[in-house]
Amino acid sequence: MPKPVARVPQRRNARSNRARILATARQELGRNPDITLEELARASGVVRRTLFGHFPGRAALLEALAEEATESLRDAMAAGVRPAERAELALAYFTLSLWPVGDRYRMLLALARRDLGEERVAEILRPAREEIAAILERGQRDGVFHTHLPPEALSAGLEAVTVALLEAVNKGTLEDDGTRSTTASLIAAGVPDQQARAVVDEAVSLMAARTAAED
Repeated sequence: MPKPVARVPQRRNARSNRARILATARQELGRNPDITLEELARASGVVRRTLFGHFPGRAALLEALAEEATESLRDAMAAGVRPAERAELALAYFTLSLWPVGDRYRMLLALARRDLGEERVAEILRPAREEIAAILERGQRDGVFHTHLPPEALSAGLEAVTVALLEAVNKGTLEDDGTRSTTASLIAAGVPDQQARAVVDEAVSLMAARTAAED
C-alpha cells in the first residue's frame, strides 16, 4: 500500500501563507484602507482562493489583524513600562518599546472609521494611551513636561506625531529605528533638544542591557 502523504509540510506552508497575508495586510491597509482582498492576495503572492481559505471575508481578516495588534501591543507594553524611572526616561523607554509594533498602530487608525469602528480601535489602543497619559501627568507634576495641555490631549498629539513619522518611514522619506521619533516626542512634550537626545540614548542603553540580561 502507498504510504500516506505527510501533512506537516502542508500545515507549515499554510501557517506561512497566513502569516504572509497578515503582514502584507498590515502594510497595505495602512497605505490604502480601500484595498480589495483580491489586491491583497496578489500583494501577498498567493492566489485568491488561498486568502479566502484563511479569511472568508474582509471582516474575518480585519478581526485577525485586530487580535494580532492587541497581542503585539500587550507584549510591547509589558516590556516597556518603567514606573520607577523618572518621567522623561519612562516615556522614551515606552515609546521605543512600541516602535516595532508601530505598523499595527498606523493600520488600526487607518481602519478605525471605515471598518473596525472607533470604539474597537479605542479598546485596543486604550492601555497604551492610558500609560502614556499617566507618564505625561507624572512628568508635568515633576516639571519635566510642559503643562499648557492636559495629559490626555498631549498624549493624543504625541500619538499623531508618531503615526505621521511612521507613515514617513513607510513611504521612504524618513529612516528611523525609533530613536528619532522618540526624540521628537520628548521635545514636543517639553524636554529641551539636547536633553531629549541624551534621554533617548539612555533609554537605548537600558533596553540593550535588558536584552543582554535576558539572553
